[in-house]
Amino acid sequence: MALTTSLAGRVRNTSLPKSHALLPLLEAIVNAIQAIDARRGDFEDPGRIDVRVRRDPQAELDFDPAGPGRAPVKPIVGFTVADDGVGFTAQNMSSFETLDSDFKSNLGCRGIGRLLWLKAFDRVSVRSAYEDEVGQLRGRQFKFSVAHEVEHDGAADGFAHPGAVVSLDGFKKSFQENAPKGIDAIAREVLEHCIWYFLRPGGAPIVTISDDDESISLAELMDEFVVSAMSSSTVEVKGQKFDMLNLHLKPSVRNSVPRLHWCAASRVVVEENLSGKVPGLHGKLKNSMSGEFVYACYLTSDFLDERVRSDRTAFDISDRVAEQSLLGDISMDDIRDSVLDEIERVLQEPLESAREEGKQRVHDFVAKRAPRYRPVLAKIEERGISVDPSVKDKELELELHRQLQKIESDAFVRGQEIFAEADSEPAEGYANRLADYLATVSEINQSDLAAYVSRRRSVLDLLGRLIRADKDGKYIREDAIHSLIVPMRTSSNEVAPEGSNLWIVNERLAFHDYLASDKTLKSMPITGSDSTKEPDIIATRLMDSPVLAAEGQKLPLPSIVVVEIKRPMRKDATEDKNPIQQCLDYVKRIRAGGVMTVAGRPIPPAHEPPAFCYIIADLTEKMIERCEISNLHPTYDGLGYFGFNDSAKAYIEVMSFDGLINSATERNRAFFDKLGLPT
Repeated sequence: MALTTSLAGRVRNTSLPKSHALLPLLEAIVNAIQAIDARRGDFEDPGRIDVRVRRDPQAELDFDPAGPGRAPVKPIVGFTVADDGVGFTAQNMSSFETLDSDFKSNLGCRGIGRLLWLKAFDRVSVRSAYEDEVGQLRGRQFKFSVAHEVEHDGAADGFAHPGAVVSLDGFKKSFQENAPKGIDAIAREVLEHCIWYFLRPGGAPIVTISDDDESISLAELMDEFVVSAMSSSTVEVKGQKFDMLNLHLKPSVRNSVPRLHWCAASRVVVEENLSGKVPGLHGKLKNSMSGEFVYACYLTSDFLDERVRSDRTAFDISDRVAEQSLLGDISMDDIRDSVLDEIERVLQEPLESAREEGKQRVHDFVAKRAPRYRPVLAKIEERGISVDPSVKDKELELELHRQLQKIESDAFVRGQEIFAEADSEPAEGYANRLADYLATVSEINQSDLAAYVSRRRSVLDLLGRLIRADKDGKYIREDAIHSLIVPMRTSSNEVAPEGSNLWIVNERLAFHDYLASDKTLKSMPITGSDSTKEPDIIATRLMDSPVLAAEGQKLPLPSIVVVEIKRPMRKDATEDKNPIQQCLDYVKRIRAGGVMTVAGRPIPPAHEPPAFCYIIADLTEKMIERCEISNLHPTYDGLGYFGFNDSAKAYIEVMSFDGLINSATERNRAFFDKLGLPT
């Protein structure tokens, strides 16, 4: 009993990803190339293919964001592909009307190209001329659609020689929206998909892509595409041969990364980014012959031809074969590993140069921008780090950070193994493994210290920029400076130690029992006050026992620290806005309240706990006057005042912003110098 086939069902079951929206057009162009190959007996006449992009003349302009050099274009409604090949001969027509035909199976054809036409287009019209058995020119035309299948429409006229005109009409919206819009992008996709035909002996037909406004020759595009002549090489994987075509492409926005093109039936099926998969292989390379170039490999094999899926968007090859497999199957990883080894051999000279440049890039970055990685740089290089010399600082920082995390993770695992081994009789080489582990831990600790010091340098640099006047002569509000020193409206329960930069003011402020930043006194559990006035920063510290370092809390006698920050060059230190008096008032209110620890436990009575008041403000004329009235003494550098208020029992220090930065820098100078950070 004969089986029947449903065209509608076959089209419905045919896969065409939206990302391959131009694949039906590419199939039509490949068919045209094969028709020209079948006509010419030699390579003197290259043949010609004209691809016409048809747009909707009535549609509104495409106002989607356009890339550089791309003008808004009207939507594509169809394509016309005209060639001067053999045309739709009787044999070709019979094959067209036979689903899953194997007529051109020797060329890698699967007989489903026309199904892809109907997947993305509403209908197809074909006009063709061909020579019959006696050499007489004849014509035929027909329509092709899911609803009516093949509809013959008599003989075609107007042909002076064999050829065919295929019109793909009614580009379906879902595919139209995902297809390239501009002529240049379409031409490049056609070239990359069919590039083997342009690189083979004898070359390809003359192919042009055009619309109403522009025309592009693929031959000219090819000249712009490739830098130097191709070289070929072959690799063998478990008895199967794979041919590699190695190209040097001209660097461009489109050609910016090295790629491996997996091909089947003379078409590109899968495109893979090779960046970083071979040490030194990233973006542009250089050699003495062709200067700068971007590498591309086109991989072909009978093995790939046999295993390409019918829609030619992937291969029926497993990514990796299980180790226990005894079948000798070849996986994608097997092929890729062999290809990458061959690429490293083919590009040996430019890769060595790129590796050296990448290594120098890392060393320069660590020396100038990221000294925290200097102690572990040797370990990172042992792991085989390879970076693009043109990598951005941010991306390089992330890569170094990932490498450091791996080193820390490996050290943790090694430490667990070594400590477990210490409980029993150590095996041979234990002392060496222990010494190596301890050296790694020491380097990691040095890296952490370097990161801490480097962060301090960055904070001081940022503070130095914040206190400068802008182009209009205005100074930033104190909020920004305040947030840099300590986040606003937070307490010590909400701010991690590394989240505060109080060390800028005084190193002792890193150790406190309670910290409140821009919170009302009423909201602070240490005061019991109803006042809604907001000191900038208040801290209490238990004597000789910083909370973050002690197992418990030793009582009594906490100290009080108040920090007040004013806007740079502020000139409103009037009687009712005297920051010195404001700080002393805050101290008085805290002493008068029911003082409790953060844990909510009352502190035994302590008369006049020591208080330290720090005022950060530029020394304007009014501010100097207030310091002198408060009987404060100028510092040796003239950038601040200090003194002790007997009645308030409080130490007072007024620091200008320049003095604040200078003092913090001097305290950290030895560390900055050790890391090579400029001061």
